[in-house]
Amino acid sequence: MDGKMIVTYKILCKNDFNLELTLQKLLENEKVSKVIKSEFAKGIRNIDIFTKEVTSKIKIETQKELYQLEVDKNDFADLITLAEEDAKTRKLTKKDCAQIELVNIETID
Repeated sequence: MDGKMIVTYKILCKNDFNLELTLQKLLENEKVSKVIKSEFAKGIRNIDIFTKEVTSKIKIETQKELYQLEVDKNDFADLITLAEEDAKTRKLTKKDCAQIELVNIETID
């Protein structure tokens, strides 16, 4: 296979926060619903907040910087290893921040 790929990755740390919850669960929280009502329906009484899509998800996670690496298409099987080596070369890894997560793989000609 001829050509190149651009691999986008991020570095994960042990203390990173990652939570996924449904929109319905979020709206059931009394504090959240009070804040939404006071912000968007100020002075209005007897209102309720609901959603039609109960399975809609909200993800709360630590914001991370994304890094890119260009590799040959032949190296597809070794992408994680190559990303780890790139991170070490750039001195991006630290004591508690050494894991790599691939975010995107894009082929280019």
